Amino acid sequence: MKKTLLSLAALMGLTLSVMAYEVNPIITAMPSLTIAPDAHAAGMGDIGVATTPDMNSQHWNAAKYAFIDERGGISASYTPWLRKLVGDIDLAYLTGFYRFDDLNAISASFTYFSMGKVSLVDAQGQSYQDVRPNEWALDVAYSRKLHEYVSMAATLRFMYSDLNNGANSSTMAMGNGMTEMQPAWTFAADISLYYRQPIELPMGTSHFALGFNLSNLGGKMSYDKNVTQNFIPANMRIGVSYEIPFDNYNRLMASVECNKMLVPTFYSKFASNDSTHQFTNDEYSKISSPKGWWQSFCDAPGGTSEEFKEVQWGVGLEYSYNRQFFGRVGYSHENKMKGNRRYFTVGAGFKLSIVRFDAAYCIATAASNPLDQTMRFTLGFDLYGIKDLVNNKR
Repeated sequence: MKKTLLSLAALMGLTLSVMAYEVNPIITAMPSLTIAPDAHAAGMGDIGVATTPDMNSQHWNAAKYAFIDERGGISASYTPWLRKLVGDIDLAYLTGFYRFDDLNAISASFTYFSMGKVSLVDAQGQSYQDVRPNEWALDVAYSRKLHEYVSMAATLRFMYSDLNNGANSSTMAMGNGMTEMQPAWTFAADISLYYRQPIELPMGTSHFALGFNLSNLGGKMSYDKNVTQNFIPANMRIGVSYEIPFDNYNRLMASVECNKMLVPTFYSKFASNDSTHQFTNDEYSKISSPKGWWQSFCDAPGGTSEEFKEVQWGVGLEYSYNRQFFGRVGYSHENKMKGNRRYFTVGAGFKLSIVRFDAAYCIATAASNPLDQTMRFTLGFDLYGIKDLVNNKR
C-alpha cells in the first residue's frame, strides 16, 4: 500500500487542519486505542464496561477480573482493519489474567497496531523510502473486591507510536515550516469500578451490573521534539447490564453503554478567536492534560447540546445456551458532527472446558463508513483447565 506520510498524519489526527464548524471531531494521537480489540465486545456494538467478566476485560474494565469464574487465562484477538480502504492494516491484541483468590487478581495486555507500508516523501513531494509505521501499548492492572458486589482496579499503561518506523531523519510539515519527526511515547492510567449483584428469580439467578472506567489518563505525546503536544484518547465510559435466565440452559443479557472522550475540541469557546472559535496550533498544544480533561465537558462552541453530541453510545444483546454457545447483536452510534460512526454488529462464539472462540462482524449504516465489513476474531484458553486436563491424564 502506497500512501504519503502527510496522508497518514491526517488519518491519525496529528495535524489539525481548518474545517467547517459543522464538523468538530475530537482528534487524538494513538486513536488505535479506541478500537474495540476483541470479538466478544465487538459483537455487542463495541461495548464491554458492564458486561459479564471475560478474558478480554482489560480493555473495557479491569475491575471485572475480580468477579471472573476462571482462575487464569490467556486470549489473543485479531482484526484486519479498514479492509474496504486498504489491505495491510491490522490490530492484534493479547491479554491474560491470574486470580489469586476470591478477592484479588492481576492482568496484563499488549496491543499492536500495524499501519502497513507507507511511502515517505521529502519537501518536494518525492518518495524516498518505504516504512511500516506501528503503534503499541503494554499495560498491567490490579483488581480487588471491596465488597461482595463491588470491585475496583488500577491500570498502568505504556504507549508508543512510531509513524515513520525509525526513519527519524525525515521531516514532516508542521504549519508553514518543517521539523524532524520522531517516535512518541507516554504513560497513562485507568481507574475502573464494577458492581455486580445477583438477583434470585423463580427461573434462576439473574445479575445486574454497573461499570465505570476512566481510561488513558496520562501525559501528552509529541512527534516533533515537543514542538507540538498531542492529546492521547482519554475516555470516560459508563454502562449497565442485566442478565436474566429463562431456564437452566437459556439466558439473555442486555447492556447499554456510553462513553465520552476527555479531550478538548479544536473548535472551542475557550479559543482566543471569538469569531471562529478556532485554537491556533500553539494554543491547543499548550493545554495541559488535566486541564483538557475538565475542559472537555464545557468547551464546545455549541454549548450543552454539542457536548451531548460528543457522547457515543451503544446497545447490545447476548444470548447464551448452557453458557457454552453464544449469539450477539449490537448497535453503536456516534453523532455526525463528531465522526458519524454508526453501525450494527453481529457475533457468535462457543466455550468448551478449556477453549473459547468468538467472532464478530460490522455492518455500517452511515454512507462510506470505513468500518463496514470489519471482522474480529478472538481465541482464549483457560490455563487452569489445561492444567487440570494434563494432571488427569497422568
